[in-house]
Amino acid sequence: MKNILIIGTVVGLLAGTAARAEDLTFAVAGPMTGPLATIGDQFKQGAQAAADAINAKGGVLGRQVKLQFEDDQCDPKQAVSVANRIVANGIQFVDGHACSGSSIPASAVYAESGTLMMSPASSNPLLTDDAASQGWMNIMRLYTRDDAQGAFIGPWIAKQYAGKNVAILHDKSAYGQGIANAVRASINENNLKEIMFEGINAGEKDYNALVTKLKDAKADVVYFGGYHPEAGLILRQAAEQNYKFQLIMPDSIASPEFWQVAGPAGEGTMFVFPSDPQSKPEAKDAVAKIETGGFKPEGFTLFSYAVIQAFAQGIERAGSDDPIKVAEALKNGQSIDTVVGTVTFDEKGDLKNASYDINRWSDGKYAPIAQ
Repeated sequence: MKNILIIGTVVGLLAGTAARAEDLTFAVAGPMTGPLATIGDQFKQGAQAAADAINAKGGVLGRQVKLQFEDDQCDPKQAVSVANRIVANGIQFVDGHACSGSSIPASAVYAESGTLMMSPASSNPLLTDDAASQGWMNIMRLYTRDDAQGAFIGPWIAKQYAGKNVAILHDKSAYGQGIANAVRASINENNLKEIMFEGINAGEKDYNALVTKLKDAKADVVYFGGYHPEAGLILRQAAEQNYKFQLIMPDSIASPEFWQVAGPAGEGTMFVFPSDPQSKPEAKDAVAKIETGGFKPEGFTLFSYAVIQAFAQGIERAGSDDPIKVAEALKNGQSIDTVVGTVTFDEKGDLKNASYDINRWSDGKYAPIAQ
């Protein structure tokens, strides 16, 4: 009888292990701590809401979705360490990373292991361009590219501010410098020449010398490729010098933390962001569910949600959790239904036909402006 009990216990344990092994684990990698932790929180909230919704409907091919969260602090070295840990843990799908400077080095780790990486935020073209040039099929993004964003906002700036003094700044990161270069090229093509193009050191607390330089140059408009902590400080310190300019930025300041840093000095700041997914009919239920939990699905929240949806639909379409087969299934020209709308990927793994809004901050909130 004792032996029968032991055998029964072992069989039960093995069955439990097998059941757990049937779970589909996706990693969510981004800045969960540090100055850009709001982006990491958006990733977490979106991915978890998507996993919960998928699991409530029976999972993916009968398997439940589990998430593992990883913190890279938007630091390239930490991103590589995170990528190696994800691969070592046998996880084959990654919703991440956030910053292009993290995604690009991490992508080499995933490419070598065959892990499918899909970023919901990284916009530097090199992420997918380099992957395609090296034959990596498993590096994708469910977000827009800097060159596309630059091509959108550049002509608008050139027309709107013709005859004005336009300065372009960046934070020297892959993301910030990449988008600044794209905007510079675009406005130049539209017959507007910047009066200044230079990088700043992210993380500093005193930008008064920079503000003075902009003031002396009589900059009317400043395009800044960077993030909200530096943008907010620059605006506040400019206000202290009684100097006001029109700040225009990329998508990085779609976060309430921008206003917390800038305060009233942020009034009128404009930025480009993919057409607001929160207003799409496909996002209605997801937005309501996330807001019920006390979180507003701004910024990259719904893009992270959409990556989990894309993984699930790709696995179902491929009939397999083999990452390469899933990538092929997602890039075969068929559309994917997500909370950010119906999306289609090209052969590089980039989104086709992205659309944008120009948003304006006012009194702590932002909304699209008429173009």
